[in-house]
Amino acid sequence: MHKVFSSFRARRAFLAATVCLLLIPGMLWVTHAGAAQKYVEHDRTYPQPPVITPATCSTQDNAGNPPSDAIVLFNGHDLSNWESLKGGPADWTVGDGYFATKPGAGDIRTKQAFGDMQLHVEWATPNPPHGEDQDRGNSGVFLMGLYEIQVLDSYHSVTYPDGQASAVYGQYPPQVNACRAPGEWQTYDIIFHGPRFSDEGTLIRRAHVTVIQNGVLTQDDVAIMGPTGHHIRPQYTPTPDKLPLALQDHNHPVRYRNLWVREIPERPM
Repeated sequence: MHKVFSSFRARRAFLAATVCLLLIPGMLWVTHAGAAQKYVEHDRTYPQPPVITPATCSTQDNAGNPPSDAIVLFNGHDLSNWESLKGGPADWTVGDGYFATKPGAGDIRTKQAFGDMQLHVEWATPNPPHGEDQDRGNSGVFLMGLYEIQVLDSYHSVTYPDGQASAVYGQYPPQVNACRAPGEWQTYDIIFHGPRFSDEGTLIRRAHVTVIQNGVLTQDDVAIMGPTGHHIRPQYTPTPDKLPLALQDHNHPVRYRNLWVREIPERPM
C-alpha cells in the first residue's frame, strides 16, 4: 500500500507543479526544434517567423502570383506535376494559362503527397451553362484523394445542399452560396488538417477543413466524418499522413488555374 500511495502522491505533486508552472502569468511554452522552450510576452529571443513574399490577387483576366514559399502545382504550361489516377501522364486539356478536365479521361492526382496544408485553387465552370442539378459544371477537389470539396456550377442552380459548390461532399453544406456566374473564375482557399491514427490504427484525430470561397467563409473548421462519397459514408481507415491531391473528371469541361500549396507544420495533438 505504501508504494502505491507514494507513487500516487508523486504523480499528484508532479501534476500540481506542472499546472502551477503553466499558470505563471506571462509564461509561454513553445515546442521548437524538438524541445520545449519557455518565453515571456514580447520575448526577443522568440524565433522570428520566416519572411516571404505574399501572393498577389488574381483578376478575371489574369492569375495572381503564389507566395514565395508555395509549392506550385500548375506552371501555366503543362501538367508535369500531375498524373492520371489510372496511371501514366495526366491526359487533360492545357490551354493558355489554364487546364481543363477532359471528359472521359478520368481523375488526375499530384505526383507529390500532401497532408496538413493551405491550398489555393481557382476554377471556372462552362459558359454557357449546360444541364441542371449535379449535371452542371461538376468536378471536385479531393484532399488526400479522399475528402471532396465539391466543384459545381451552383449559380442560380439548385441541387441537394451537401452537394453544391463548396460543400464537403455528402457531409456539410456550405454556410452560404458564394458562387459567381458560369465562366467567371472562382477561388477556393482551403485550410486542411489530415486525420491521425495511433500505431495500432485507431483514429485519434479526424480530418478538419476550412474553406473560403471567393473571399467568403463557407466551411468553418468542420470535422470530416470520413472519406466522402455518393450515398455512402465510409469509416476512417488508417492512412499515411500525406497522400496525393486529386481533381475529378465528372464529364464536364471545368477549368483550373493558379493551384498552389503551402504545407502546414505539424501541430500538437
